[in-house]
Amino acid sequence: MTSPPIESLVAREATSPALFAEARRAFHATLLKTTLTINSADVVSNADSSNPSSKKIAKGIAELLKAETRGERIAGQTSGNQFEGCCADFVKETFSKLGHLRPGSWDVHQVSGRNRLEIAKYEQYAHLVALDRAAKNDAELAAALGSDYTITPDIVVVRDTVDDAAINSPDLLVDDSVALLSSLRARNGGLPLLHASISCKWTIRSDRAQNARSEALNLVRNRKGRLPHVVVVTAEPTPSRLASIALGTGDIDCVYHFALHELQATVKALDMHDAADLLAVMVNGKRLKDISDLPLDLAV
Repeated sequence: MTSPPIESLVAREATSPALFAEARRAFHATLLKTTLTINSADVVSNADSSNPSSKKIAKGIAELLKAETRGERIAGQTSGNQFEGCCADFVKETFSKLGHLRPGSWDVHQVSGRNRLEIAKYEQYAHLVALDRAAKNDAELAAALGSDYTITPDIVVVRDTVDDAAINSPDLLVDDSVALLSSLRARNGGLPLLHASISCKWTIRSDRAQNARSEALNLVRNRKGRLPHVVVVTAEPTPSRLASIALGTGDIDCVYHFALHELQATVKALDMHDAADLLAVMVNGKRLKDISDLPLDLAV
């Protein structure tokens, strides 16, 4: 099926009554009030001030999003935390509407602090507590393990366990003789299940581009049971930097851009043919999507 032109997508979104479109606009509006700003030199806060292409693309995206906030660029950690908070609110608002597609008791939240054993709170990674305890008591083991088993997601989507009354609501499905090891069954005493680990990158710089991949690989290697969704959300404007984490498979499920429609429209308007071609490779290869695609992908 042929995709509609980018211009029509952007125009359609402006009048669409769909809840996800409204949530996307609210997400951008919050960013425009807090994080996505333009300084006195006319440089947008998610642009690389030393990269002309980055500045042009970021400015084009901001104009399409109607950026009017003026201010100096805030510290990287502050902008990153604000971006994480906005993304967490968007995922919580949209994913909570999908109970008919993904029933269950869900929690979506931004991870506060930097507890390196955050994921040990969840069933698939609970064994990491014992591993960490052993490493603390054995210097040789600690040296061998390093920190490969520690992962701190920015946002988590968590499913609670289910009691027997809910499981058996349509019919008597389980009793004392079966399903005694299932992680989903509350009576088995397991922890909540990590459904998704979301890494938020306000921008992607060359020295940090592979952090998200390393975190994803650690999630893959260290799990017991089902692998959670492992995704990245970013506001990086430069296609070549997006490609550094979006292309390839085996670690990250997919990269989601905070304003993919506007990014595509800007690159086209600026006649950046190579950048447009690279975006097409990532989008057509299902390696780069818009943030509005994320909640439905999490319902899979």
